[in-house]
Amino acid sequence: MFKHILVPTDGGKLSFKALDLAATMVQSSDAKITVVLVTPNYPSMGGGDGYLLAAIAPRDWEKNVAARIDRVRKDVEKRLAAKKAAANFVSVNHDDVYVGVLDTAKSRKCDLIVMASHGRRGLSALLMGSETHKVLTHSKLPVLVCR
Repeated sequence: MFKHILVPTDGGKLSFKALDLAATMVQSSDAKITVVLVTPNYPSMGGGDGYLLAAIAPRDWEKNVAARIDRVRKDVEKRLAAKKAAANFVSVNHDDVYVGVLDTAKSRKCDLIVMASHGRRGLSALLMGSETHKVLTHSKLPVLVCR
């Protein structure tokens, strides 16, 4: 049986479906859940002659990211309270979501990743990419995917 389940979330309905599944899985065991939200680093854009241009001020970026983390954390806690489950919530900064997920799984010594997938195929999958697919491709841990 699994002892420590990692559930990546973006705060969306589909990722909460994965959280619900993980909460159900731990009810019949003494496994624990860690929920991770991966946020991107501050974006900078290069300009001419060595200038850096930014679409948003660093202070505003940090404020927006902190507000998103707080909102997602509250939504996770509310969702888990309804399921009578608990989890550790962490947020990590990384430009590649799948790397942030895999690094968290390794550092937290998780033995299963439960995550959602939109199930995109064809051209939309190619254009939009899939963080779930990247985790599946690069993970050494079992990954349970739900739709």
